[in-house]
Amino acid sequence: MTTTTVVSDPARRRRWSSADKLRIAEESLASGLSVVEFARQHNIAPSRIHAWRRQARSRELSANSTAEVPFVPVVVTERSGGSVAPINDPGDGLMIEVVLRNGRLLRLSERMMPARAALLADAMEGSTR
Repeated sequence: MTTTTVVSDPARRRRWSSADKLRIAEESLASGLSVVEFARQHNIAPSRIHAWRRQARSRELSANSTAEVPFVPVVVTERSGGSVAPINDPGDGLMIEVVLRNGRLLRLSERMMPARAALLADAMEGSTR
């Protein structure tokens, strides 16, 4: 005889905070179980566990914040000196120039994802999150 589970209400999409994702990724590594076994025990898709592990390794997940990218002070200034042409033409989009703490200038398209911009800024500053 087989057992069948019937779900009467529609499945709801679960939302995970960054801290929860990081905690689950760390637990999956410490458990000693395979990803498939761990995922089955916690009713989570194995691909999600793999993605969260990858994000934890690349430091995209933060335990102390639910925000993806922390806010930093911004100062808008007039351009001094001559005009500098962008290396890549952003087309009809705007370019954002960020002066990093080490004095380097980072030019970004307004279309760039904030998390990727933060990773680029960290790499150019030589720091890690």
